[in-house]
Amino acid sequence: MSGTKSVKSKMPSSKKHILILGCFDTKGEVFAHLRNCILLSGETVITINTGVLGTTNLFPVDFESDVVAMKGGSEISSLRKLGDRGNAMDVMGKGAAEIVKTLIAEGKLKGAIGMGGGGGTYITLSAMQQIPFGIPKLCLTTIAAKDLSRQIGHKDITLVPSVVDVAGLNSIIKVLISQSASAISAMSNSIADPENKAVKRIAISMFGNTTACVDQCTELLKKEGYEVLAFHATGIGGRTMEALIREGYFDAVLDITTTELADDLCGGICSAGPERLLAAGEMNLPQVVVPGCLDMVNFGHADTVPEKYKYRFFYSWAPDVTLMRTNVEENKILGKELSQKLNKSMAPVSIVLPLKGISQIDSEGGIFFQPENDQALFDSIKNNANKSVRIIEADAHINDKSFAEILVKTLIETLNSVRKSTF
Repeated sequence: MSGTKSVKSKMPSSKKHILILGCFDTKGEVFAHLRNCILLSGETVITINTGVLGTTNLFPVDFESDVVAMKGGSEISSLRKLGDRGNAMDVMGKGAAEIVKTLIAEGKLKGAIGMGGGGGTYITLSAMQQIPFGIPKLCLTTIAAKDLSRQIGHKDITLVPSVVDVAGLNSIIKVLISQSASAISAMSNSIADPENKAVKRIAISMFGNTTACVDQCTELLKKEGYEVLAFHATGIGGRTMEALIREGYFDAVLDITTTELADDLCGGICSAGPERLLAAGEMNLPQVVVPGCLDMVNFGHADTVPEKYKYRFFYSWAPDVTLMRTNVEENKILGKELSQKLNKSMAPVSIVLPLKGISQIDSEGGIFFQPENDQALFDSIKNNANKSVRIIEADAHINDKSFAEILVKTLIETLNSVRKSTF
């Protein structure tokens, strides 16, 4: 069967479809082949044309480029007249994202697939940011080998290298399109969570310096019947955790490792941005928070540390990881920020302070053990927290077994109190 001949779509009883988005103006032939492959698998499709120059007559288009441009804040005629490729990509990416957001809200999507070179990939990945976890997303792209971490962000997007340019049908691209169509069709019909949905999910943040604490908490929570999902506080880990919290994936948060706040303050490589520590409050989720690893800011190799910090105290955690000890002034700022963010929550919040150290290397005899710096942090947290925020001071190190027991006990008590108040 020719990839340019349109297969007729048969609407199944299910009202969910697979979204196809891309530049149908210059790549109509390859998208027609993709659409046909998906339809032959028994699925139905919704199509969005993000091409600025025109459209295709090879298959029906549900959302044409003029609608996409309008949703992105411009007119398609203006984009064509201006001839600014970068601006056009930005507008079409935003417009496609708005359309996808609506389709998700209406419950119409079970999966999404796009194809393209640099521009098409950018627009596809921008639109896919609106699709929540669990709805499969696949992009067949010429730039799969590039660092696309910024464009992908925290999303569960599958990249497939196109090997050749996505410019027309040939023996290589036809195989990859067929495989990609089969993949997105199968992924869209997988059962995401066949297990008991009554199991409570707990988000927990971790670092190498808090692994012992996180492992102990995880085991204790599992024994109580909770599912625990750990996020590495490397910036993207914190952003992912916050995003999944906002998507309603969790019942509570045990935020042991808030180190990303320090990186955001000092320009480290593990910043999760200014939204870190806000999602649980916005979603009214109970949370237990620890100022874990706020004794450190993360940089890469030693020669990448900013010049302004050259006289500070450092520790080489690994050849490509240089840790800078936070000072008294920074800890005062961090304590205030942590408390002020948690003050916004309407749900129960507890801050638990490990008085004998907040990281593996911040213990008596440890390389970062500076009690006066920690005390400045603790005092700032206590001085800036609202009365509604519970402060617990534990005479323990963050990685002590007794500290993990306090955290889990506090979290379970909080969950039980919330559960009782709903009856």
